[in-house]
Formats: sequence, structure tokens, C-alpha cells
Amino acid sequence: MSTRITVLLFLGILIGGAVYLELWWLCAMLGLLFVIAIVDITQRKHTLLRNYPLLGHMRYFMESIRPEIQQYFVETNISGRPINREYRELVYQRAKQESDTRPFGTQFDVYKTGYEWISHSLNPVHMENKHPRIKFGGPDCAQPYLASPLNISAMSYGALSKNAIIALNKGAKAGGFAHNTGEGGLSPYHLKHGADVIWQIGTGYFGCRTSEGGFDADEFGKKSRLEVVKMIEIKLSQGAKPGHGGILPAQKLTAEIAEIRSVPMGADVVSPAAHSAFDSPVGLLNFVEQLRELSGGKPVGFKLCIGMPHEFLSICKAMLETGITPDFITVDGSEGGTGAAPVEFTNSVGMPLTEAVVFVNNALVGVGVRDKVRIIASAKIFSAFHIAKIMALGADTVNSARGMMLALGCIQARSCNNDQCPTGIATQNPARYKWLDSDLKGDRVFNFHKATIHNLLELLGACGLKEMTELNRSHINRRISANTVTTYDKIYPEYAKDCLVEEGSCPVELQTDWHRANANAW
Repeated sequence: MSTRITVLLFLGILIGGAVYLELWWLCAMLGLLFVIAIVDITQRKHTLLRNYPLLGHMRYFMESIRPEIQQYFVETNISGRPINREYRELVYQRAKQESDTRPFGTQFDVYKTGYEWISHSLNPVHMENKHPRIKFGGPDCAQPYLASPLNISAMSYGALSKNAIIALNKGAKAGGFAHNTGEGGLSPYHLKHGADVIWQIGTGYFGCRTSEGGFDADEFGKKSRLEVVKMIEIKLSQGAKPGHGGILPAQKLTAEIAEIRSVPMGADVVSPAAHSAFDSPVGLLNFVEQLRELSGGKPVGFKLCIGMPHEFLSICKAMLETGITPDFITVDGSEGGTGAAPVEFTNSVGMPLTEAVVFVNNALVGVGVRDKVRIIASAKIFSAFHIAKIMALGADTVNSARGMMLALGCIQARSCNNDQCPTGIATQNPARYKWLDSDLKGDRVFNFHKATIHNLLELLGACGLKEMTELNRSHINRRISANTVTTYDKIYPEYAKDCLVEEGSCPVELQTDWHRANANAW
């Protein structure tokens, strides 16, 4: 006998018994279940429900709560993805000023291939500079900026709620670190508390956009000269969806956001995959120079996820040809986060952060411009060790997005793309975000930043370093097999200055890409 007939017969018997006992409330309940079973059998969308009426709904219910069951009851402290509980708890504890110490030893397997650590010194020191700053601004920059080692990565108003943006801005103002606007434009909420702002200009040119969708130089010139705008970042691509462009789902588009971005209501807001203001490496650098002039000489750089090496080397050749250098380059790893990305892009496109920072640093050294260009690293930065590790590879500062979101109270529900964020952070639903206390959460962002910088300085002091600039690749160790350990300087050898431009000195692994690179074409 099939499951369908069994279910219907069983319900029929129960209904008959309820009628006999005159339990009319039970009759109503069983009658409703009988109707649902009939609907399940007659519908054509779900084969599972046709074969297993009523029972099939249990599967869909269990599937709906699977992420929560996995996160709260199944995963270990170090097995969770994208961010494990060890680091989520670390951010929560530091944001709330709770104890972040760990008892009884590490839970990481120190003998597992890939395990990494920093070498400490028998002569530790106390770093005297408790508020380290890194100068941004090359020879053509009239208004250099002194940046914190840790800043808020690009997150737009639209992707995040207004209360979340206000909280981030408050924390940045209190801690004296920078708040990147994301490509969604310079919103009133990025200006709320007067924190230092990095204005990101994406392919949609939101905030400085003509009616046709191109770049509006006059509008950019007015806004970029605001006192709070300290740097300008041209977004070429981002880690989670490189080469794809940005997406703000229509369900998260409000009238206010549409006005800020100068886009129509009712459709997904899609940033093109490529810029219309330039179409070559030389064009990019000319655009950098144009923005620097329009802004009154503020630092201008660009952000990208590394894809084809010869294309970045083409930019390097364009620097040599034009004499124009960006003030900074933000390197976004392929493990970066976003509110919405196609599966193939987020899982299988782009270079991971470690290799990307090494490549960019080596390339800039190889063409002799590294001293003019700062490197910002962005992707999965949560602890002081994460910062130290990527700085040892060549980064000058780091940006964190998900770390700052966790400080706001993000629970990694992974509902950023459907406007159902339960914590009010990545949603435009006022019923959800109005309960996010921007004053309290701003304090927690400040606390997280302060504690992380404090631990970074303690970590470097334990290595016997008096300045962050003394950190190098030899300080970081990696286990590459069960019985072999090496250091970053052996895994990722540093290039000699000008090795790419001096005859016969180009490293073997870059020779093909260097010869292929063209300053006038990607």
C-alpha cells in the first residue's frame, strides 16, 4: 500500500473516531490535515509531497532550521564557516569589553598542515607608540592622511541599514579610524558623527553620477572636498564577486537610497562590471590624477581582487609610462564577503588574500614604486594575528567588514541577500533595524577596534619589535607537512627593487606575464 493511501486512510479513521466521540475541535484539526494531504497529492510542484503527503513537510521544516542547528549544536569552535566560533566569540567579547582569554590551551591542531604562528623573542619590548599611524599620500598628494592600522572596510548604505552605518560611523569617530562608504555613495549616515571617511567610487558612480549613469566631475568635486572625506577609493572589483559588478536587490531598495544613488525604484541596482570613465591602465591612472586634482589633493587609490597577473602588471607599466602613481591600492582577497554574490563567483573566482598581497607588493617593488604606494589588505580580518600576518607579507594597513559587523551584533545568519537579517544590520526593513541601538553598537565597534590594536601592539612587542615597520616575512611560520616547517620569507621570497625593469633580472615566474603586460590595454 502506498504512503499516500496509508495517510488518507489513517486520517479517515481518526476523523471517524473523533466524530463518534463528538470531539468537534479534533474533527476540525484532522479535517484540515486531510485537506492539506489532498492538496499535497494533487499538486505537481513537489514530487516529495505527492509521494509523502503531510510527512514531506517535516523534511522542509527540518531543512529550514538546518543552519541554526548546524551553528549552535553541530559545529565545533574552529570548524564553522565562513567564520568559525573562535573568532566570532573573540569579536563579541572585545566589543562588549568582556574577558577574551582562553583556558586549557589552543583548540587548533598545531601539527596540522597549514597551521601558522608568529615567532616571539626572548627579549620582548613594550611598544611606546600606543596609537600607531600610517601616512597615506604620495609625492603628488597635497593632503596626506594618517591612518589607523585597522579600519572599516567598504559597506554601503543599502547593503547595511541606516542604524548600522550610523553605529559604524560613531565607533570610527570615537576611535579615530576610517570608515569606507562602499560603492553606494556618500550617504548622510556616513557623515552622522563626523568620522574620517574613505569615499569609494564604483562603476555606478553613485553620489557623483550623471543622469546617463556616467561620472559627474562637478558633483564629485563638491562632495570630495568635504572635511570628513580623507581619501578616495576607485573600486575596480571586489573579492567575493570579482568581474561581476555590485548588486543591491530590489527588496532592499528604498526611496531614500534610490535618491542618494540617483537610480529608479522597483529593480535591482546593478553596478556594471567595468568603468565607463576609462578603459585602459593608462586611463585608470589618468582618472586617479583627475580625482586627486578635483578633491584638492587628497589621497586617491583603487581597490581590486587580483585575477590575471598580466593585467595588474599592465597598471605597473602604466605607472612607469605616465609617472602617475596611486596613493594606495586596496587588495581584496577572494575570500571576501558580500551581501549577494553568484555561487560560482564567491567560491571559484579570484586570488586569495595571502597570494594577492604578496604579488602586489612584489610587483610594486619590482617596478620601483613601492615607497610611493601604500597597500591596504581586506578579507577575513578578526584578530591581531590576522593583521600581523598580512602586514608581514606587505600590507601597510587592513580593512575589516565582517569583523565590524560582528561587533555590531551580526550572528552570521547569512540573510544579507534577502532583507531578512535578524539583527537589523543588513536589512532595510524598519521593523528589524529600528531595534538596533546605534549608540550602544557604536561603542562596541570602538571597543573592538581599541582591543584589537592593543593586542596587535602586545603581539609585536612579544616579538621584540619596537615599530610595525620592523615586522617582516621571516616572523611568520607555516607548517607545510607533518614534519616540515618554514617561514614566509622562504615560501614567498621578496623581489629586489627594480627587478622587473632592469634587463635580465625579471623573476622567472613573472616573465611571461610581464612581457604580455601592456600599459594601454588590459
